[in-house]
Amino acid sequence: MIVEVVGGADEVPEVRVVDVEDLTRLHLALGQVTDEEADAALREAGLGRLQDAETGFVQVDALRAAAEPQTGDAGWGERFEGMVASAREKGWTGDDGASLQVHVESAAGA
Repeated sequence: MIVEVVGGADEVPEVRVVDVEDLTRLHLALGQVTDEEADAALREAGLGRLQDAETGFVQVDALRAAAEPQTGDAGWGERFEGMVASAREKGWTGDDGASLQVHVESAAGA
């Protein structure tokens, strides 16, 4: 699953959740936006925040709410919870316990 922050209408960054069926990985992909723009867009969308150029945090509940309507898989919720549990076991959580730490990558082509 990918949380993208890309240039949107009128150069206002847009946040979207894509590849929701792939729960084997989760990362943040930034298009041609500054770190400050990405952080502001993530916070405004309620999906998370950018810590630095390499690390972000995504709110678990907001991520699920954005992704689940895009899937028709009846077992998706259980697989999502498995992904979250795995990330928590590896220590990839925010201090608040409600977010997951994610790696930041380039959204090439976005």
